[in-house]
Amino acid sequence: MKIAIGSDHAALDLKSTIVEHLKESGIDVTDLGTHTADSCDYPDIAKLVCEKVAAGEYQYGILVCGTGIGMSIAANKVKGIRAALCHDTFSASMAKQHNNSNILCMGARVVGSGLALAIVDEWISQEFVGGRHAIRVEKLENI
Repeated sequence: MKIAIGSDHAALDLKSTIVEHLKESGIDVTDLGTHTADSCDYPDIAKLVCEKVAAGEYQYGILVCGTGIGMSIAANKVKGIRAALCHDTFSASMAKQHNNSNILCMGARVVGSGLALAIVDEWISQEFVGGRHAIRVEKLENI
C-alpha cells in the first residue's frame, strides 16, 4: 500500500505523527508537504496529493488541516477523488466500505493524535464492499 500525505501549517505536528505511525506499521508513505510551520494554502497541498492519487501514483491519500473542511472541499474538486472528512472511526470505516474513499481528511484542531491514529488505522484496514454501493460510487464519478 502506498499513501501520499499532506497538511497545511495548522496540522504539521499531527501529520508528522501520522507519518511516523504509518512507517512503523510498514506502510509506504510519502510526505508531500508542507514541511514548515510557515503559513501556506491548503488547496495547493490538497491538489498535489489528490492529483497523484487520481493518476495512480499512490493508492490512497491523507490530508490534514485545522478542521479538515478546507482540505475535503479542495480534494473533492479533483476528478476521481472521493475524499471523506472523518472525525471518528465509524465514519472512517463507512467512508471506505460504502463510498470507496481514496482520500481521508481530518482536522488537527478537532481530533487528538490518539484518535487520529485510530481513524487512520480503521480507514486503511477497510475495503470497499461493492454491491449496491458500486452503483452509487459510479454515479458520484459521473457528476
